[in-house]
Amino acid sequence: MKRIFIVFFAVIMLFGKLCTMAQNDNITLYFDTKELPNLIYCLPAPPDTIGEDFAHDIMRYMWGKTQRSDAARTAIAVRDAVWSFDALLAELSVPFGLKISKTSTPEIYKLMVNSLATIDQMRVEPKAYYMRKRPFVRFQEHMYTVYEEDELKNEGSYPSGHSQRGYSAALLLSEINPANANIIMARGYMYGESRVIVGAHWQSDVDASRLGGAIGLARLHTSPEFLAQLAKAQDEFKRLTGALSPTEDASQFVNITDVIPDAILEIRYFCTYNFVGTRVDGYLEPTALLTKQAADALKAVSDDLKEQGYRLKIYDAYRPQCAVDHFVRWAANITDTMMKPYFYPDLDKSVLFDQEYIMEKSGHTRGSTIDLTLFDMTTEKEVDMGGTFDWFGPESHPDFCGNPETGEYTGDNSASPTGRSITKEQFNNRMILRNAMLRHGFKTLDSEWWHFTLNNEPFPNTYFTFPIKKL
Repeated sequence: MKRIFIVFFAVIMLFGKLCTMAQNDNITLYFDTKELPNLIYCLPAPPDTIGEDFAHDIMRYMWGKTQRSDAARTAIAVRDAVWSFDALLAELSVPFGLKISKTSTPEIYKLMVNSLATIDQMRVEPKAYYMRKRPFVRFQEHMYTVYEEDELKNEGSYPSGHSQRGYSAALLLSEINPANANIIMARGYMYGESRVIVGAHWQSDVDASRLGGAIGLARLHTSPEFLAQLAKAQDEFKRLTGALSPTEDASQFVNITDVIPDAILEIRYFCTYNFVGTRVDGYLEPTALLTKQAADALKAVSDDLKEQGYRLKIYDAYRPQCAVDHFVRWAANITDTMMKPYFYPDLDKSVLFDQEYIMEKSGHTRGSTIDLTLFDMTTEKEVDMGGTFDWFGPESHPDFCGNPETGEYTGDNSASPTGRSITKEQFNNRMILRNAMLRHGFKTLDSEWWHFTLNNEPFPNTYFTFPIKKL
């Protein structure tokens, strides 16, 4: 019963420290303690006080004391004893090749502190469960870092929190900068050795902690939030070091639904209902992205149309170059006509290039072009525009059956090869969308009533390549 109480009390104390740390540093944990592997079951028990394993621990303790005669190595060990994220990241910044801080590398910093705080939780239970005496306590000697003694003498030695944190940090940074993995991991390894040198831990504590850190990182890789932040950190590193090409940089883009929360998304190229008949390359998630400038202008359009009783329904926005390349490959395969009845029944597929329905470059790839329609908030239905999105034919032209400059409906359907027509109401619906877009800084395309581009594109000559997924 006494042991159970001691374990429970130690867990509460350590957990309280973690909670305080998270609150003070505004940290978001990817998993709570119960969702993480329990190192009591994942790691071997620490060595008994007899046998070869403990003899090795003693020998390594003696080795650590000999290292104190090396002033340079001792200085490193003293710096490694500082229990803070900033101190650790300052040490690892050197082999990483970039200064890591909250201000200079915010995405990398956020990844590191959230990840390390999450993994830190794993040391709590085994420390309390084993309550292993630290070497300086067993030998009744002072640590080299004497100031740590009061806090550590009543805390279990196995596993080492410093070593687990240092090794986990090295593993994480190696994923961001794999070219420097050798020296990053070597410094992470030294971080554990430092705990032996100052007399805080046995070698077996350190060895177990490295395994614990790897186990924790493996669990993090099952978190979508972690993976998303890792991608941001990797992009930030590439951007700051010049390894990220301008076309891969999504930092000036936003999720449309973050700017216009009630926008309706029906991302046609993420599904199979499109002229290709399959999901298009580069569409990893059914979301829509735009440059910040285009999204802000679209927000003004949305506010305008909501006063008229409409919401925006979006079919497509930013389109990566690989998607355009997919369209080109599809168009070159003239035998694939699966979706012809739905999108180009009046055309032979062989003319799609000549008539510029398919092109090797698209304004969408520059990030400030949008394909959209209206949704009626009263009827709760998509507004009837007299034609489907991506219909290849003159029926899609803004001037079909009317004059878009004056808004006059003429009913002239002579351009249609089959005599199709649209009604005055359908033409007027197109004009409602068109006029709102023009009022707020967009320009039109003379072949598609749904297609608009920001007049002042921020990237008029850049064709982006990053895939579509929520930012």
